[in-house]
Amino acid sequence: MFKIAFATALVLSAQYAAADNAVIENVRAVQTDGLWTFDVTISHDDEGWGHFADAWRILDGSGNQIAIRELIHPHVDEQPLTRSLSGVAIPQGITEVGVQARDTMNGWSDDIKKVKLK
Repeated sequence: MFKIAFATALVLSAQYAAADNAVIENVRAVQTDGLWTFDVTISHDDEGWGHFADAWRILDGSGNQIAIRELIHPHVDEQPLTRSLSGVAIPQGITEVGVQARDTMNGWSDDIKKVKLK
């Protein structure tokens, strides 16, 4: 019985931990006149002001931040959510970027979605 309860607790805690991280679901990147617009879709189990997805950022291949899009309030009833960032200057020679999400309790997610720039 103890083994079943322990295994159940592990599964539930793993599901809870996974639900805590903001996840990049989709990224659309479009270049116009040398600048980029990024439309990023994030999913997160926003709970309210105490715990919500509060940003996403664009990184170069070395992990340096190129741009950031702050999300200033929770989106409890709007999941997943898509927000845009325009006028992003990507340094010459970069053909792929990473997009990473952040939430107010866990910080930056370990998962970085790679996006090829065309």
